[in-house]
Amino acid sequence: MNAQGLVGLDIDGTILLEDETISPEVASAVASAREAGYEVMLVTGRRWARTHHLVQELGISAQFAVCSDGAVIMRRIRDKWQPWHVELFDPAPVLALLDSKLREARYMVERASGQRLHTNVEDNWKVDAGRLVRLDELTRLPVSRIVVMSPVHSEPEFHRKVADAALDDTSYAIRWTVPLKITRQGFNKGTALARVCEELGIDGKEVTVVGDGQNDLEMFAWTLSEGGRAIAMGQAIDEVRNAAGETTDTAEAGGLSQVLYSLRR
Repeated sequence: MNAQGLVGLDIDGTILLEDETISPEVASAVASAREAGYEVMLVTGRRWARTHHLVQELGISAQFAVCSDGAVIMRRIRDKWQPWHVELFDPAPVLALLDSKLREARYMVERASGQRLHTNVEDNWKVDAGRLVRLDELTRLPVSRIVVMSPVHSEPEFHRKVADAALDDTSYAIRWTVPLKITRQGFNKGTALARVCEELGIDGKEVTVVGDGQNDLEMFAWTLSEGGRAIAMGQAIDEVRNAAGETTDTAEAGGLSQVLYSLRR
């Protein structure tokens, strides 16, 4: 790769504000970074169906995009995107454990094709590409991710019941958010980014990543271990800011744009 380096960007809370509008000046700042010779790519917890529109809106020309917390890597072949690497697992054991503790829970799974199957409709679940099914149908094929929520429980109660299900004894990576997100153990934004860099022949010290959430911690850790830059958004919680090597301003104040413009110096 002949680029100056690679910049990996989280979406929610980094590129996008809470109302899903783009943080100030990001589009022009992405163009500035590209003109400075950097390849800018998306590294997000979102699935591809909710990611690809930003590739066009921001003028991103990168070959790869990391989605679903690292479980899915998309690759651009000419002008078309296709799954390049998808980490799948059998959802049956984890769904059985959760259902034993959370009888009222609502579940959604993402299959290799990107299709979503869900047991209930939730306003904050983007199920435009989904299908309503019974719980047992969720277990019929391998999945890249399981999403869980239980509206009848408070957040502390929900986390306690999930902990009681003893998922930590299984080979799953658990994102302790609401809704809960579960992927295959050992695969995250950091491992996906490392895979992309290996494919492109990019040294980790040439990587800059920016994020604001707990699902960015592994991405920060890998980048810093390779000698690259990990930058937390200003509104991130202490755990995230402490894990990064640097902190920029908040998303609302244009912190990402500040980082991207600084790459020209």
